[in-house]
Amino acid sequence: MIQKSLIKMSETPQKKETNLSVQIAGVQFQNPILTASGTFGYGLEYADFIDLNRLGGIIVKGLSIKPSHGNSPPRIVETASGMLNAIGLQNIGVEAFINEKLPLLKKFNTKIIVNFFGDTQDEYVLAAERFNDVTEVAALEMNISCPNVEKGGLAFGTNPEITEELVRKVKKITSLPLIVKLSPNVTDIVVMAKAAANGGADALSIINTLLGMAIDVHSRRPMLANITGGLSGPAIKPVALRMVWQVAKTVNIPIIGIGGIMNAQDALEFIIAGASVVQVGTGNFIDPSISIKILDGINDYCEKNDISNINDLIGTLKV
Repeated sequence: MIQKSLIKMSETPQKKETNLSVQIAGVQFQNPILTASGTFGYGLEYADFIDLNRLGGIIVKGLSIKPSHGNSPPRIVETASGMLNAIGLQNIGVEAFINEKLPLLKKFNTKIIVNFFGDTQDEYVLAAERFNDVTEVAALEMNISCPNVEKGGLAFGTNPEITEELVRKVKKITSLPLIVKLSPNVTDIVVMAKAAANGGADALSIINTLLGMAIDVHSRRPMLANITGGLSGPAIKPVALRMVWQVAKTVNIPIIGIGGIMNAQDALEFIIAGASVVQVGTGNFIDPSISIKILDGINDYCEKNDISNINDLIGTLKV
């Protein structure tokens, strides 16, 4: 009897583990869950809440050449199905990050991506170039939603010619894969995506926040000191999803989906629409462990639907 039962057990097919690893521009992520810049600090702040080693990657708070204090408060307002922020890209600066934060971050088994920005093209170039010899950084994510002080404050990412020029300049000097984070505050996101791709971008992050505002009806004043701010959260998900789908059909570089991802289904929608990996942002403020819950949910979905490789799901929307 014992011998028969052993034979029966050996004949039982073993459950195959889903391969969740995804490669973008030569960077191998152990899974498609990244944390969005500006919502996860420098990563270390969340170490007490989740196992950072389980994340596909951490995209750190946006960095500039010099430290920035950001905007005056109030800087955050909760809205229906989301939030407005006008933090103003407050950060400790590139040098402080490399010397103080990175030595602690590199202890974790996850990819570190540096988000960076500048007020001028030269500042973008200098910030990117500084990371050429920093082996702990896997890739750069360039935020082009910043105002260009050399062009009257017009955001870099709203003009295709300027976008292509800036991407080409940065790509020329960096030794790291370059991800360009696109602004949704444009007439046609596809035009901007093509411009970034033509400039040499290795991947695109879609989308950054939508420009919005809120008013205190009692004082009749803006609720943000900056007047306007970036809208994020579930409210922007349909817009982000549409833009990811549109861009995925027209460029041949990987897409990172961002915008209102609160659960595994949200993340899967972006992947099916054409995103290779996704970023979890505003959800981190609601539930510090949300990224891990989303990862587990994706794994469960793949197992239930007999998907052995997450790459087989990318861009499979049926229309």
